[in-house]
Amino acid sequence: MTKKEKANFILTELEKLYPTTPVPLDHSSSYTLLIAVLLSAQCTDERVNKITPLLFSKADNPRDMVKLSIEEIQQIIRPCGLSPKKAYAIFTLSQILLDKYNGEVPEDLVLLEELPGVGHKTASVVMSQAFGHPMFPVDTHIHRLLTRWGITSGKNVVETEKNAKKCFPKSSWNKLHLQIIFYGREYSPARSPKLEKDYITTTIGTKKALLELV
Repeated sequence: MTKKEKANFILTELEKLYPTTPVPLDHSSSYTLLIAVLLSAQCTDERVNKITPLLFSKADNPRDMVKLSIEEIQQIIRPCGLSPKKAYAIFTLSQILLDKYNGEVPEDLVLLEELPGVGHKTASVVMSQAFGHPMFPVDTHIHRLLTRWGITSGKNVVETEKNAKKCFPKSSWNKLHLQIIFYGREYSPARSPKLEKDYITTTIGTKKALLELV
């Protein structure tokens, strides 16, 4: 199977499994999405969604956020992990949004990446899910699965993103990256080789077809 054939197969099969792709992180604006994605670093979306209601009830915009102290923010987000670093980033980027962008989240990948605590993946997610720009954010599920499926060599996430953008049509990027994440979480968690083999033998249909794609 050529790489193009693999890409078409992946698109077709994932569309059968996930015809709709709701954004995993609860949010009400580009700002709350930005904060939620920042909090999701080394933390599950499920846990973030349990924490953000309290945080956003106190501050769902930059002006209210900077009225809180870094210590107050840290106390709320502690269950998400890395709370000192994340709290500082949330407070500081909120102040920058007020000072430079009139309290608005910039609709620009480069400007987003300049914000504290916002790396390329976080900026890409916001550009994709908040503003609708075609992006292909790569998380551990996407990196692992596209490597297994032969779309990328798996050297690093930067290469994986480049290879994915070459293989899949631009119009599919925003939906496809979510479909792969959903698939990775539901059907293909990271496992040892033996457990992975046992897992494959117990799956059927599309799930097995995707797992065995090489």
